[in-house]
This record gives sequence, C-alpha cells and structure tokens, in this order.
Amino acid sequence: MRTPTATVALVLACLLLPTWPALSQKVFRAGAHSVDISPEKFPVIVNAMFTERSANRVVDRLFAKAIVLDDGRTRAVLCVVDTTAMDRKLIDRAKELAAKATGIPTERMLVSATHTHSAPSAVGALGSRADARYVEWLPGRIAEAIAGAAKNLAPARVGWAVVDDWEHTFNRRWIRRPDKMLADPFGQRSVRAHMHPGYRNPDAIGPSGPVDPGLSLLAVQSPDGRAIALMANYSQHYFGSPLLSSDYCGRFAQHMARLLDANGSSPPFVGIMSQGTSGDLMWMDYGSPPRKMDYDKYASEVAGRAMEAYRRIEWHDWAPLRMAERKLTLTRRVPDEKRLAWARQVTGSLAGRLPRALPEIFAWEAVYLHEQPEAQLKLQAIRIGDLGIAAFPSETFAITGLKLKRQSPLQPTFNIELANGAEGYIPPPEQHSLGGYTTWPARSAGLEVQAEPRIVEAVLSLLEEVAGRPRLALRDEHGPYAKAVLAAKPLAYWRLDDMVSPIARDATGSGRDATYENGVALYLPGVGSGTGRLPNPQLTPSSFSGSQINRAAHFAGGRLRAKLPLPGEAYSVELWLWNGLPHDARAVTGYVFSRGTDGDKAAAGSHLGIGGTENRDLTGRLFVANGNKRNDVLAGRTSLALRQWHHVAFVRDRRKVTVFLDGKADITGEYDPAANAGEESIFIAGRCDSFANFEGKVDEVAIYARSLSPAEVAAHFKAALKGTHHE
Repeated sequence: MRTPTATVALVLACLLLPTWPALSQKVFRAGAHSVDISPEKFPVIVNAMFTERSANRVVDRLFAKAIVLDDGRTRAVLCVVDTTAMDRKLIDRAKELAAKATGIPTERMLVSATHTHSAPSAVGALGSRADARYVEWLPGRIAEAIAGAAKNLAPARVGWAVVDDWEHTFNRRWIRRPDKMLADPFGQRSVRAHMHPGYRNPDAIGPSGPVDPGLSLLAVQSPDGRAIALMANYSQHYFGSPLLSSDYCGRFAQHMARLLDANGSSPPFVGIMSQGTSGDLMWMDYGSPPRKMDYDKYASEVAGRAMEAYRRIEWHDWAPLRMAERKLTLTRRVPDEKRLAWARQVTGSLAGRLPRALPEIFAWEAVYLHEQPEAQLKLQAIRIGDLGIAAFPSETFAITGLKLKRQSPLQPTFNIELANGAEGYIPPPEQHSLGGYTTWPARSAGLEVQAEPRIVEAVLSLLEEVAGRPRLALRDEHGPYAKAVLAAKPLAYWRLDDMVSPIARDATGSGRDATYENGVALYLPGVGSGTGRLPNPQLTPSSFSGSQINRAAHFAGGRLRAKLPLPGEAYSVELWLWNGLPHDARAVTGYVFSRGTDGDKAAAGSHLGIGGTENRDLTGRLFVANGNKRNDVLAGRTSLALRQWHHVAFVRDRRKVTVFLDGKADITGEYDPAANAGEESIFIAGRCDSFANFEGKVDEVAIYARSLSPAEVAAHFKAALKGTHHE
C-alpha cells in the first residue's frame, strides 16, 4: 500500500502543470480521472448506522472521481468520493496534497461524498468509530484523482441540463398521529415526525416536507463529441447495498458509460452521481404499496431519465468559470447541565465498550457536543456559464434545496451536500419542533436551530458573488381560483405556499400576515397539484397557481394565528382542507377555524370543526359550536372523505350561519357566537384554547369582512375544478 506522501510524490513526478491560455483565445478545457479507493486491508470499520459494523470484502469498487475545469483564467475542481461522509480535516488534507501537485488553490476545490452507507468509515459518528488506517490512506488517493484530472486537461465543450424525476425519490420523514407519537433517546415522548414509517402505516399521516425531483447534469466532451465526464446530481439519500459498495451511484456511472457508448475511451470516461439535498428523502414511497427494486435496477432507471436530459444539452465551446468560498461559524446545541450529568453517567457505565442502545449512543454524542460547542463550515458556490452549483457540508432537507434553486441568480442551479465536511442534518427551524432522529442533538444533527436559514443566506450571497447579479425574488403566480378570490376583495388571503416560517404572507398586498405556530410543516403538495404518490407522483400546475405547483401547509399540533379587524355581525372564512386523522381517533377530529380569545379555557366564540367520537351524529361531519359553557352546536350533513381535499366556507350574517362544503350548503342555522363582537384573534387549524387542533393540510385561506353569497362560494369552487386533483 502506498502512503499519501508516496502517492503525491509519484503524481508530482509525472505531472506537468498545464499552461494557461490567453483570455483572448477563449479555450475551455476539462479533464477527468478516477482512482480506486477500495480498501486493501481487511477488516474495515463501516459506519452510517446507529451501531458500528465491519466488512471483509468489496462487492462494488469504490472510487474518488474528479473533474477539473479551466476557462483560461480559473481552474476549479469537482471531486466526489464513494464514502458516507468525510470530516473537514480529512478533506483539507486531501486538498493540500492536491494543491501541491497541481497548483490549483484549495479554495477552488469542491470535495464531497456520495453518502453510500456501505463504505469504510472515514469519520466517526453515533455508535461508530472512524477506521484510523483508512482515514490515513484516503486523502492521498483523493489528491491522486484530482491531480490525474488536471493532467488530463484538454480542449472541451461543456453543457448542462435538468430533468424532473419524480418516480425515484420521496420524502421518508412522515408526520405521525398525535396519539401515536414516539419517545426520543432521552425518554421524552417528542417524536411527531420520524424516518421510515413503513408502507401505508396507519400511525403516520403524511410526509413532513416536499421532494426535489430535479435530476441535474453537468457534462464535458471533446470537440469531436467524445464523452469525457458527466456529473449528475439527484436528491436521494442512498439505496442500500451490500458491504462494501458504491451503492447506486457506482452502478449509475456504469449504466451511463454504456448509454453514452463511452466504455473503452481514452482517457477513460468518468461518470459521477453527486448527492443533492436529500436529508429527508429516500427512494421508497411510503404512501403506496412496496415495489420490487434493487440498486442496479434503480440505477438503470435513473440513468435512463438522465439520458433524456443529456439529449437536450446545449453544448458550449467556452463558458465563464467562477468559484467563491466562505467560512461560517455556527454553535452546536450543547446539553444543559441535567442532560450532561445524565450523559456522563451513561457513558461512564460503558466500561470502554462501544455504545449499542440509543440512549447510550446519544449520551456519548451529548458529551462530544459539550466538548465541541462550535463548528466552522466551509460553503462554496460555482458558476459555469449560466449554471450554478452550491455546496455545503450538511445533510440538507429538500425544502432547503428548493429555496436555493428558486432564488439562485443562476438558472439552473443544483446543490451538493456533504461537501468539504460533515456537519450532520440541518432541519429548517420549524422541523425541530416535530422531533425525530434528524433533530436529535448529536454529531449527526448537532448544529443550532437557526443553522439552516443562516446557511441559506450565506450560500445565496456566494451565488450572487459568482453570478455578478442579485438573487431572484420568491414569486407566486395566481391561477383562476386565486384570481377569483382576490377579485372578491378579502381582508386577508393566506395562500400557505410559504417556504419559510413563521410568517404566512398575505397575498392581498395589505400586509395582514399571519403567524405559524410550532407544529407546522411547510411546502407540501397543495390542492390541485396532485398527491406526490405512485403510480403518478409528479406534481403539476393547477388552477390555483398558474404555471407553478400549488403548495400547502401541514398542521401537526400548531395553528395559524392572526389578528384582524373583523366586524362582529358579518364575515366569512374560506379555505381548503385535507384531513389526515381518522374520525375515530379522538373526541373531536379537529377544529378548522376559531374566533375567540387566545387561551380562553371556556373557548367562548365561533368554532368550526370536524366531529369525532364524542357525538356519533357529528362523526366525520362539519359542525359549528360556540364554546364549552353554551355548547350550542350546528351539525353538517356530509361525512368528509379522509385524506381528500375539500372546499369549506364559513359565512356569518348576524345570527345566521351557513357552512358550504364543496360549493353547496352543508350547515344552515342560527346560534349565539358567545364572544366579544370586537374579538380580533383568528385561528386556522385549531381552536382558541388549542383543544383538538387540526391534523392535516390547509390551503388557500381567505378572510372576508362581509358575508359571501352562495353564488360567490359556488363560483369560487367552480374556478378550482379545472385541473384540480381532490386527493
């Protein structure tokens, strides 16, 4: 086995640094190289699960694969390594060795992991140690791949393309029923959202976040059309393969070489699959029956989709290349004194053995966070023509990747996670309140609650720097339904397509924003755009959002609250709801709308809910009530279908109340609202006292300072029908 020093010496001996052409020549060059990083001595430690494993053989060879790009003034490195993750220290060492061999500055190098869960342990985490022998050997091999790519620099054309692949990635983190919550390793019943619920699990309601279906390609070829290299990027965590293996990423590269007729080329074609923002994504669709699949078949299908994009590539003989890097220091969520004392007691009882049970593992991690309270992240952005690439050392949720893609000044942009380090999961702030493994404090998820927005802001600034222009504004389109609502002059209109909590933006332009409480997930499939499930997982534009996919919020214990100057005698509330809680789960299935004083134990006011087990005459039906003391109830006639979208309008005209369901009157009657006529507190997806808050998705909430007419309600519902999926 060669040592890293010997490897670099060998590379330096054979490498002639490429000369840089004058800018006037406008020559674009590219080179690619791969180096086998399969271990040469066994056994090796394997991480990526809660407990440590070991392996004695190689099933699929592991590689470090590098592409070097040169526009005549800047050279940049893209290197992807078949490993679960690498810490900053290991990667920095590899870059320093590569810089000595090539002359390329380390800040022009992006090194990331494929995140195969079947590779030797290059970094310790959870119940696994790093394999010290492999960690010592790996940096030299990475440097060798980069140096080989630099040596292979030759005139090239560059191109990029994106295709949406909805069939091969799904959200694996599902929101559980409130009566089916799980305990965390610290003994608290805190888990509302957790990974891998199992197929069609009745205890789980739906995904806690969206999917990023973008399958992005960066490709280089020789002037005569020979494929030099291809880097794909897809947001899918890993497939699952025997030890040791490059997982589906390695098989994808093999299938692409075959499809491009690139086997046997010289220098050899280098195919790469890089890791997108997949912290909450996986290949299984838990909302549908399981399907027969293995990692080779999966890789073949993804490669087939990639070829659709490849055929659409527009090739460029030259493209400007620019790269920027920034360091960001974040705090870690260190244990308080009580948890630290518990952690030290637990770890002290291990008597030198590795932790096995979850409490032991997370006690071990708590001590680590206490000893390492800060982390410095290395963030990067690259411009290649009009293509943007963002890189960060975290396991990032899909919604974060979509934020970056929508706002990047470079279109298209793709994201590479676990780049230049390994700082674990960075859930958006609102996801922390839902709990689950990806939020438990550890090296696997230890950064501060505000880490995600701080990283997003820093990366967008880097993209602006390399693009030389400002980021794009988040822009919403209004389809026929939204236009009809706005034409009716609502006091406030919350479309609930927000990507960032806690503000729900008012679409009227009047600035009457609402606030999301803790216990709400954002950017889920909204009414009209589809289910996101097999056999037709593709989300589509609808009558709600024009050419955009409509989005909704999923309420999991939290409410939407606002203060509005509503008249006491006449007002209306219009919205769409998707109830995820079975009608036999609790006394009241859930409250949809409430007007009353926040925290009032008597719950005096006007409340619209869905009946549960408390009253069989109300089970599954809408009802109107006025609080715990008077308890006057108006009952609906129609049982709401579970996990289906329904249009609901609550209309008050003095003492008269009408509730419309899917365009038709379902409740009509009179009652005493039992609240102050000037009450300004409004709640959506919950009651004023937070009893039996709604469990499911809500969309397109409009509040009117008048009574809507039956004709207006029917017209709005009709405007939504065209192109609307009610699932």
